[in-house]
Amino acid sequence: MHTDQTVPGSHAMPRLPRFLVAVLPVAAVAVSASLITEPNIPTWYASLQKPGFTPPNWAFPVAWTILYAMMAYALWRILSLPEGRPGRGAAIVAFFAQLTLNGMWSFAFFGGKSPLAGLVVIVTLIVAILATIRTFWRLDRTAGLLLLPYLAWVSYATLLNGTIWRLNG
Repeated sequence: MHTDQTVPGSHAMPRLPRFLVAVLPVAAVAVSASLITEPNIPTWYASLQKPGFTPPNWAFPVAWTILYAMMAYALWRILSLPEGRPGRGAAIVAFFAQLTLNGMWSFAFFGGKSPLAGLVVIVTLIVAILATIRTFWRLDRTAGLLLLPYLAWVSYATLLNGTIWRLNG
């Protein structure tokens, strides 16, 4: 169960630092990914063969804005738990591991112009998201549920990435 209340001998992170820790790293990944992705969309990405199930370019920033907000809120909920709560530290580490991989994908796929490198990163990302959902779920089911649309989108993106690699390899 999620709560902002503390138990004797333990306390939750104060609200402002909790907000900053939940939002700033997610926003930093979103911005850095966008900076490496955007210039490559009308050039390199436009030149690739893509499958018929590729969404329009405008759908990606809309989806990612929603997903990043849900990710930050899920982390905020975990950070709201008492610091001594068993599993809390592992959940936070899992979150930041998957967030790092999330950012790495844009640099591999768009920055490196390599669908194969992107595929390697995104498959690893799925494993990391699953681990994060598992650790979040044990602590706060809502936090775990908030990451399910992210898993679904990244699974779809993996299929898209793999198909682009196959079509252009």
